[in-house]
Amino acid sequence: MKHSLIYCYDAYCGWCYGFSPVIKKIAGHFATQLDTEVLSGGMLIDEAVQPIKKMAHYIEGAYKNVEELTGIKFGDDYLWHIKNPQLSDWEMNSEKPAIALCIFKEYYPERQVEFAADLQYALHFEGRDLGDDEAYKHLLEKYSINEEAFFIKLKSDEYLDQAKYEFSLCKQLQVTGFPAVMFQENDSKFHLLARGYTDFETLTERINRVIKDIA
Repeated sequence: MKHSLIYCYDAYCGWCYGFSPVIKKIAGHFATQLDTEVLSGGMLIDEAVQPIKKMAHYIEGAYKNVEELTGIKFGDDYLWHIKNPQLSDWEMNSEKPAIALCIFKEYYPERQVEFAADLQYALHFEGRDLGDDEAYKHLLEKYSINEEAFFIKLKSDEYLDQAKYEFSLCKQLQVTGFPAVMFQENDSKFHLLARGYTDFETLTERINRVIKDIA
């Protein structure tokens, strides 16, 4: 039986953006031994949805820490919204990018880590508003996904329900912060490997240890 890595993330999570290169490398490194599944955690849903002006002050301090620790860069087009929150119409809502990921997984289940990273790059570097349908068009082109079919699915209850199911799954797994990585041994046994940013070497070591232990 091929075991799985479960990566719980949120498209709006800056630390997950910083962790993107690590999880991509991990998924590639362990590809023959492990499947990697990405779950959207629903960090900003329901009453947690808020305009950028409410979060900008926090992000302005936090993004520098992410850059320092992970080496990733936040783009000027994204930072414009952080530095000019009164002029930005952005609303931070995790729902639409989570639905987009569910749709994408149906097309390319083996590339979900890459797509999640692309969504984060679109937001945090290119400054695309993930609440706006336009933000997804360049990715549909990149992955050769039919635009009309994608946008029908993006507005359907079926995929919204799938996204909500992922949110509740992360809750069941007791994920309280992002990013989080788990090793799924079987239907009921999970090993927490990473809570918060973890570097490639450390995570590789932890994964190898679990593989050895269960062998």
